[in-house]
Amino acid sequence: MPNIQEFNYDQSGVSTKTNELGMREMQERAFQARNNQYILIKAPPASGKSRALMFIALDKLLKQGLKKVIITVPEMSIGGSFAKTELKKHGFYADWEPEPEFNLCTVGGEQGKVKTFKRFLEGDSKILICTHATLRFACEGLNETKLDDCLLAIDEFHHVAAASENRLGELLRSIMSKSKAHVVAMTGSYFRGDNVPVLEPEDEAKFKRVTYNYYEQLNGYTFLKSLGIGYHFYQGRYTDAILDVLDTDKKTILHIPNVNSGESTKLKYDEVGAIIDKIGDVLKQDPDTGVIFVKRHKDGKVLKIADLVHDLPRDREKVVNYLRSIKSADDMDLIIALGMAKEGFDWPHCEHSLTVGYRGSLTEIIQIIGRCTRDSENKGHAQFTNLIAAPDATDELVKLSVNNMLKAITCSLLMEQVLAPNWKFKTKDDNNGDDERAEKGEIKIKGFREPSSERVKEIIESDLDDLKAHILQNDTVIKALPGTVEPEVINKVLIPKIIQVKYPDLNEDEIEQLRQYVVVDSIVKNSEIKEAGDQRFIRMAAQFINIEDLHIDLIDSINPFQRAYEILSKSVTAKVLKVIQEAIEATRLQMSPEEAMVLWPKIKLFVQTNQREPGLHSLDEREKRMAEALVYLRVQRRELGV
Repeated sequence: MPNIQEFNYDQSGVSTKTNELGMREMQERAFQARNNQYILIKAPPASGKSRALMFIALDKLLKQGLKKVIITVPEMSIGGSFAKTELKKHGFYADWEPEPEFNLCTVGGEQGKVKTFKRFLEGDSKILICTHATLRFACEGLNETKLDDCLLAIDEFHHVAAASENRLGELLRSIMSKSKAHVVAMTGSYFRGDNVPVLEPEDEAKFKRVTYNYYEQLNGYTFLKSLGIGYHFYQGRYTDAILDVLDTDKKTILHIPNVNSGESTKLKYDEVGAIIDKIGDVLKQDPDTGVIFVKRHKDGKVLKIADLVHDLPRDREKVVNYLRSIKSADDMDLIIALGMAKEGFDWPHCEHSLTVGYRGSLTEIIQIIGRCTRDSENKGHAQFTNLIAAPDATDELVKLSVNNMLKAITCSLLMEQVLAPNWKFKTKDDNNGDDERAEKGEIKIKGFREPSSERVKEIIESDLDDLKAHILQNDTVIKALPGTVEPEVINKVLIPKIIQVKYPDLNEDEIEQLRQYVVVDSIVKNSEIKEAGDQRFIRMAAQFINIEDLHIDLIDSINPFQRAYEILSKSVTAKVLKVIQEAIEATRLQMSPEEAMVLWPKIKLFVQTNQREPGLHSLDEREKRMAEALVYLRVQRRELGV
């Protein structure tokens, strides 16, 4: 089955090499920020964030005068990432030596853990590891000044939110405003599945950002050469379509759908049984490890399968302990999971992350993709596949199904942006002639407005992918994905409005500079670039254009989400595509004055070319939208009496 996207990398080995202190590239970058009170580390799975924190925390304890380090993680299994680690033998000046007594990521009630937490604050021990929940309970009624000499490290920082009902977010803001505590926040993905920011702008501005992107990480691996992103659409029960996408020769993590989703049968245990039955016959289940041995139908090969869906604590713990002890690719073939095996889960041999059903959180999807993008000698290719229910016109939930499919496509567009090489964009001045030749990794564009303020430069440097995620999660933009809205409306009306809301501190010039950069970067990363001799050509709007001839007006005339329509048209039947378009038409947005003004020149050109006005009942969606704009403008003229 062809992928929607395929990415190839250089295998330079840079991201896994270490310096004289034993630090990888990302860790060294984070360590350079160690003297800041607030540090935000944004780096992909497997880049070494846990060890980066150890380096920073030890420096703050030994050289910056802090007395204690509190590390908090979303779930107990992730606490193992901060276990005792020998760092001296690799060149660092201290080892990481937490005391078992103060590792609270263990069985037991929160009441006892809270007592231990408070005892830690009063004692001489240096390091405590706990869950987000334990931190919240322990800090209830606690005077924030008790944390004055502490470093608070929050792993999987995307669990924080600026919403008032998010207790972890409220706690963090209180600690930052009422104590002298230092904070290190870490996340493998800064994208959220909703429109609530992780921090308010004024709080986030206090953090020194350390960004290490997905492309840097994967390009610097030793073994992994390529990554594929694929979507497969089915109708009926997903268990009947599972073998279309599940290759049991690949080491795979299969995430079945949430029981509340439309794809679920609501019987999660039966789904696991049905999947295993499709694969082969169960020979036995090891009583000590919980591993299921299955004889494959097609050739009799015996596969080892882990079931993380059944949630009896004793049985699950056996399987989890076995998975932690895996040493080679032969130790496991398939893991079937529901809520587990996502963030913080480490199985380097995994080649394929297969997810059934739409996931509402871009964070969750990127975490799942991260399960298969570890560098391991058993694989040269990693694969992410999303199996999604295709809309059916007879289904009462067709609107929801269409919305889920479009949101899944937005995720694929975002991943294309995140995983592609980065370009630098500059203004092209023809008056300078040959001196204006672009350097490697650089594209010069006529009429392009370069960032003029430090604020815009900072957003581009560290928040560009986050901004794109915000844009791609906007309901208005999602409805524009199938090509029903003019490109200029998307680029000059929708995107700047979203930027203005997300960054209210920007002025009009800054918004326009950021808008241009977002649009240019999105379109270039979605485009194919080829070299012919000493010239470069970029494929835009189905034609190759000499990069030397690029102008911002040309770029603004291209839909930055054209790839979405290409994905849809190639992935579903004409009948399903019609269902999608009809569902969007049923929720057609109201016309805005900005959109009408953008469409007015196109309406005049249409009339001149066709010797008629655009028709409201046209089968062409763009013509229909022009007709709606014409009606809107005439109504406005009548109301104004002109």
